[in-house]
Amino acid sequence: MDWWQAIILGLVQGLTEFLPVSSSGHLLIFQQLLGADAEGFLDFTVTVHLATVCATLVVFWSAIWKLLKGFFKFRYNDETDYVCKILVSLIPVALVGFLLKDQVEALFSGALWQVGIGLCITAALLMVSDQAGKRIKVPVAKDARNGISYWQALVVGVAQAVAVCPGISRSGSTIATGLLGGVRREAMAQFSFLMVLIPIIGEQALDVLKVAAGHETFGAGVGVLPLALGFVAAFLSGLFACKVMIAVVKKAKLQWFALYCLLVAALIFIFA
Repeated sequence: MDWWQAIILGLVQGLTEFLPVSSSGHLLIFQQLLGADAEGFLDFTVTVHLATVCATLVVFWSAIWKLLKGFFKFRYNDETDYVCKILVSLIPVALVGFLLKDQVEALFSGALWQVGIGLCITAALLMVSDQAGKRIKVPVAKDARNGISYWQALVVGVAQAVAVCPGISRSGSTIATGLLGGVRREAMAQFSFLMVLIPIIGEQALDVLKVAAGHETFGAGVGVLPLALGFVAAFLSGLFACKVMIAVVKKAKLQWFALYCLLVAALIFIFA
C-alpha cells in the first residue's frame, strides 16, 4: 500500500465510521478504486478503526471519565448502571468474535456485491427508524435508567454484531435499532459510540499480544508508514465526523443517509 492510498483510506474511515453509511464497506470500495493491495488490508482496517476509537475518546472524554469515576466507587449508581449496560451490549459481538472469527474475516475478501447488499439493509433500517420515530411513540421501558434498559442494550448489541458484515453500518444499525426500541435520540447517540470502544481496543490489544509472542506478524503487507499515516488521517477526520453525527441524530435526518446508501449500492450493482 502506498502512503497516499493510506491517507485517503484513513480519511474515508474517519469520515464514515460515525456516519450511518458503513465505514468497512467504504474501505473495501475505495481499496478497489485506488488499487491498494489486499495483503495486510485487514490489519490496516483494524488500525484505522483504532484511530476512530481514539477520536471517540477525545470527543466523549468528560463523559467517559465520569463513568470511570462512578464505576470504581463500587456501588450501583448511575455510572455503574451505564457501564453494565455497555457490557451487556457487548455479549453478541463477543460471541461472533469468538465463534465466527474466520467467517467474519472471509467477508473482507473484496466482493463488492456483498457491500451493496449490506448498504441496502442499512438504508432500510435508517428509513424505517426515521419514519417510525415520527409516527409511533414507543413507550420507555420501566428499567430505562440512563435512557436505556438492559433489554434495549442487548438488542442494540445484536445489531452491532450483525454490523460486522461490510456494508451494514455499525452506527446506523445500532442507532436505528435503538430508536425503534424506544431509546431517546440523545441517549442513543452517545451509547452507540461508547459501546464500540471495548471491542476495538480489545481486538487491537490481542493483535499486539500475538505479535509480541511471535505467533503473528502485523501489518507485514502494508508497512509502518502507511499504517501511521492512515491512523493520523482517520483520527483527525473522525473527530469531525463524530461531532457531526451527534447533531444529525438529534435532528432525525437519517433518511438522507439512507438515500446515499441506496445510491452507492446501485452504483456497485451497475459497475462492479
